Amino acid sequence: MVRAVKRAFKFRCYPTDTQAAELARTFGCVRKVYNLALAARTEAWTQRQERINYNATSAMLTAWKRTDELAFLNDVSSVPLQQALRHLQVAFTNFFAKRARYPSFKSKKRSRRSAEYTTSAFRYRDGKLTLAKMTEPLHIVWSRPLPEGVSPSTVTVSQDAAGRWFVSLLVEDHIASAPTTTAAVGIDAGLEHLLTLSTGEKISNPRYEGRDRARLARAQRKLSRKQQGSANRAKARRTVARIHARIADRRRDHLHKLSTRLVRENQTIVIEDLTVRNMVRNHTLARAISDAAWRQFRTMLEYKADWYGREVIAVDRWFPSSRLCSACGALAERMPLNVRTWTCQCGTAHDRDLNAARNILAAGLAVTACGAGIRPQRESSRTRRPAMKQENPRATTGLPAH
Repeated sequence: MVRAVKRAFKFRCYPTDTQAAELARTFGCVRKVYNLALAARTEAWTQRQERINYNATSAMLTAWKRTDELAFLNDVSSVPLQQALRHLQVAFTNFFAKRARYPSFKSKKRSRRSAEYTTSAFRYRDGKLTLAKMTEPLHIVWSRPLPEGVSPSTVTVSQDAAGRWFVSLLVEDHIASAPTTTAAVGIDAGLEHLLTLSTGEKISNPRYEGRDRARLARAQRKLSRKQQGSANRAKARRTVARIHARIADRRRDHLHKLSTRLVRENQTIVIEDLTVRNMVRNHTLARAISDAAWRQFRTMLEYKADWYGREVIAVDRWFPSSRLCSACGALAERMPLNVRTWTCQCGTAHDRDLNAARNILAAGLAVTACGAGIRPQRESSRTRRPAMKQENPRATTGLPAH
């Protein structure tokens, strides 16, 4: 089976000084328009209980361009400005649907510097990309080819905190489903080992942030000693940003390789529905949990499984995977985190993480087989449990013993 999916290909680019100046102006105008529209929509609601949509803000943009104060908006392409208003509309849609928080203003220092161009604002021919208001194509390092015969529908140019430039091309790709297999795997996420598979394999935690922690601390101390607004402080800030970028790049590369391998090898992948946002409130483990990037790994698994015709099942975060004996189904009363091995009353000796992975797999297969058993339960997050891997005896109701 072949399915059409929207897929973004991201590449490094090296704009000339003139192009960089043009893009910097565009980033500033995008941020200005977004903030003006957000302020207008907020004021309309708080003062007049009036909802303003994209069409109204688009008309406002036309009026803003005619004023002397905002005439500089005419110096850049109008398409990224319109796209900023569309992004704001999406943000409000997600907010009203209770999928996200209220939109916040873009900061010059902290917000992502980016601009999105649609087909009317760029030209892509023979592997060369030329943006609106530019006379020369961008110098792009094509680290991998685009799918044959495709043309990008949108192009996003961005610059990260380390000063690196990127261009992302969104295309419609046709991906063939992977050959069907009967293999299934349960995954227990952890810190000592990043993942423990129900097959018995343990994948070590590379701890990329921990490896560069001393280097990062030195760079941050140097940054703190620089005078506010000075050129040396800007240079020190870029040094810190480059270290953060190195950590994030290595972590992302590792998770991509790992998730791709699991999706290729298994038809069904069962994971825990962990609430990482709550778990990082445990200040003792917050840094290690963030470095493990469980949520990022789950996102990769889910979209790759959708591409290749695989299934990802998330069992309830309260399912007592560690305390349940995978051999007889008996449930231990307590299982502190420092207990890594334990023996059940039936005489079976368990490795805590491996036992949890096997129970997670069994729970996921029970859901697939009969449509009942372990499902994510959002209401359980209201209980005052420690911000760890939560387990609740209620979640085993209806689960067959093994």
